[in-house]
Amino acid sequence: MKVTRTDIEGLLIIEPSVFSDDRGYFFESYSEAKYKKAGITADFIQDNQSFSRKGTVRGLHGQAEPFAQGKLVRVITGRVLDIAVDVRKGSPTYGKYCSIELSADNKLQFWVPGGFLHGFSVLEDDTIFAYKVNNYYHKDSEFGVLWNDPTLNIDWGVAPDEALISPKDMFLSDFKSFNSPY
Repeated sequence: MKVTRTDIEGLLIIEPSVFSDDRGYFFESYSEAKYKKAGITADFIQDNQSFSRKGTVRGLHGQAEPFAQGKLVRVITGRVLDIAVDVRKGSPTYGKYCSIELSADNKLQFWVPGGFLHGFSVLEDDTIFAYKVNNYYHKDSEFGVLWNDPTLNIDWGVAPDEALISPKDMFLSDFKSFNSPY
């Protein structure tokens, strides 16, 4: 397993060791000892999975303490552009984002700790997105920012007029008026 640190402290890209032959492939999608050695010390308590069609955008979401969620995300089938935005007050990268393409082909994983907004856009039909979390969903602690906020200027890889957005995500605050709980 190879772990790459991003330009934003705390965000990690994990490339598993994949063993392929004429039958297919095998890899460890999670090994507590290896991930703790890499600096991911989260105690995961739940696995989540979503199925989406091309053009779907989910996010940008987060949860405030004490319900902050760290997420270890990956794609089982299809392809997404995964986004994490630093919302830790006082961080030198506050308001900056990191994006990474996750796919069934590259098998990369992305570690997004608490203190970040998270979202993804779906780049292929029939995409299955999976993630482990270290805290349960808590509706009253949830916060978010508009996915297409001009201040953040995120390239989602999806044309704005073709993006499939949930009603909840259409009415999140803009980044300028966002007051981070971190």
